[in-house]
Amino acid sequence: MLVSCNNSSNSNKDSLVFRYNEHKNIGSLDPAFSKDLADIWATHQLFNGLVQMDNKLNVIPAIAKHWAITDSAKTYTFTLRNDVFFHKHKLFNQDSTRTVNAQDFEYSFNRLRDKSIASPGSWVLSKVENFTAVNDSTFQINLKQPFPAFLGLLTMKYCSVVPKEIVSHYGTDFRSHPIGTGPFKFKRWEENLKLVFRKNNNYFETDSLGQNLPYLEAIAITFLPDKQSEFLQFAQGNIDFVSGLDGSYKDEVLTADGQLRPKYANDVKMIRGPYLNTEYLAFFMETEVNTIQSLKLRKAINVGFDRDKMMTYLRNGIGIPANGGFIPKGLPGFDASVGYTYQPELAKQLVSEFINETGIKNPEITLTTTSNYLSFCEFIQRELQKTGLLVNVDVIPPSSLKDAKANGQVDFFRASWIADYPDAENYLSLYYSKNFAPNGPNYTHFKNEEFDKMYEASYLETNPDVRAKLYTKMDSLIMDSAPIVPLFYDEVVRFSRKNIKDLGINPTNLLELKSVRKTKD
Repeated sequence: MLVSCNNSSNSNKDSLVFRYNEHKNIGSLDPAFSKDLADIWATHQLFNGLVQMDNKLNVIPAIAKHWAITDSAKTYTFTLRNDVFFHKHKLFNQDSTRTVNAQDFEYSFNRLRDKSIASPGSWVLSKVENFTAVNDSTFQINLKQPFPAFLGLLTMKYCSVVPKEIVSHYGTDFRSHPIGTGPFKFKRWEENLKLVFRKNNNYFETDSLGQNLPYLEAIAITFLPDKQSEFLQFAQGNIDFVSGLDGSYKDEVLTADGQLRPKYANDVKMIRGPYLNTEYLAFFMETEVNTIQSLKLRKAINVGFDRDKMMTYLRNGIGIPANGGFIPKGLPGFDASVGYTYQPELAKQLVSEFINETGIKNPEITLTTTSNYLSFCEFIQRELQKTGLLVNVDVIPPSSLKDAKANGQVDFFRASWIADYPDAENYLSLYYSKNFAPNGPNYTHFKNEEFDKMYEASYLETNPDVRAKLYTKMDSLIMDSAPIVPLFYDEVVRFSRKNIKDLGINPTNLLELKSVRKTKD
């Protein structure tokens, strides 16, 4: 009977394990290095910061139970909870744990700034003058200037709290021996094979009924390197969840209009929603190539292909055609009317005018991309050929394209921008003249004095409605100059088994598992 009971208990616990695959692998479980989505998903289960983002992009309390913003929006004073404990570890006191205090945040933020650590997230504190632990429960941050998006920045995993005594003990090996405060705690990591987290029974958050979170017993992550194998594991019921729509299985699981095929409808749930990711083509504005220097040709490319048709054929309707500007749908400042729509006759006219003005009878341009987006670029190539513009498509490795666009070595290239934090300022920073790559994200080297003045004015505008209108004006100004060709605003699409409950969705594509329930099949 005892054996039978134990087997039953293990079976119940096994049914509460959430399994997913991470095809891009995970580089570090240290939140100071949570740059890629794969790392962010993992560290989000293990760590907390002062604040967090809900599914509607509202900043809500986490370890800070409330805060005050004073001194003309330059001073942020956070009051911390007193019931947040680090995961248990023998290096702590006799209880093997301790509560988080303001000094821990002071240490964590200093570590983020430490050049010897070389965290890719150090830029998050670039607008911070100083910070201090006023006492155990009060942490204060002073900014150099007002920055309305600052609370959103603090939700990033870079700003998580870590314990000094554990980090000091492990040094760089903290990446594989993480101790945080999150809903799950680190159990085991066989790199390239499997990563396991277990439920944190001391977690401080509860649900609306006062029940302790999380509900799951564990998370198990595998590392199959390709999306096709990942989907096969999902179809066989070996993993619980798949994110994104890959070309290797999109037609297998979805109809042309983006609906689940009947063979999956009984066992699989699909959820989709806006994703703060703009996919686009970009021109290097300091090039001497005359086809790129021509505003007429840049506009001809913008109006010369059908984005709706592109999304239907190449993405099964997943994603929103980018007929607006660079700011994606879902953010204040988005305006569907500031961009370009499909106008094939206008495109032909603009190309014809370019030919007459320059005497170049067969204008051509080279578009550099990676293999993942070749189908999109070939679609645009075919469409633009009808206008009289020849587009050559050059495919190079992702790492090569990353270096080339940072150093101004490609004149016309495919790119994407996923929000670092949910504010349109993050998108508009790509067109601020002081952010020229490689020292900033302005890969196009777009420069406009009027834009720069509005961008700097947006920092000082505390009224969100006024700031949103300012963002729209800046976006409109960018599109008038056409240094880019927006393709589509992405959507988060998730497939899960029917026995997975409350797996939400959010515009930053964060994987939130603390409120997920798993029932028996």
